[in-house]
Amino acid sequence: MTRKSRRLTLIASCGGVLAVAVGLILWQMSGAIVFFRSPAEVAAQGVAPGTRFRLGGLVLDGSLKRGPDQTVDFAVTDTKGTIPVQYKGLLPDLFREGQGVVAEGTLDTGGTFRADTVLAKHDESYMPREVADALKAQGRWQEGKDGKPVKAESPDTSLGKRSER
Repeated sequence: MTRKSRRLTLIASCGGVLAVAVGLILWQMSGAIVFFRSPAEVAAQGVAPGTRFRLGGLVLDGSLKRGPDQTVDFAVTDTKGTIPVQYKGLLPDLFREGQGVVAEGTLDTGGTFRADTVLAKHDESYMPREVADALKAQGRWQEGKDGKPVKAESPDTSLGKRSER
């Protein structure tokens, strides 16, 4: 075997080992990827039951129902679609109807989203980027003069204007 062929064999074997390593890393990471979807996207894409994803939108007014053993049922909406959510555990202190929420879990065969994690916005101007983008596309969320998000339903109260008495 010549020097040139040995070098070529060594480079080819190193390349093969590297390709196998990258393939194993990507295969292992594929189970850890969790996609964000709005209720309208879930309905349009026909997400298969058992698929893990993040569901984001607004908690539908009047949908919050507390059950036994810290079970909470509510619905998440983006005005084009609504998905019922069931969560067992303690909710964040700022969780309430009409506010932004991101829930992570799976969809069951009945169309109910079984959440194992629920996140609520942390102050008046915070909204997860994915939820804000989905709501902007629906026309329910707008940017204010100061660059902070403003709910489209009540632009006068969140822009800092004072009402005259």
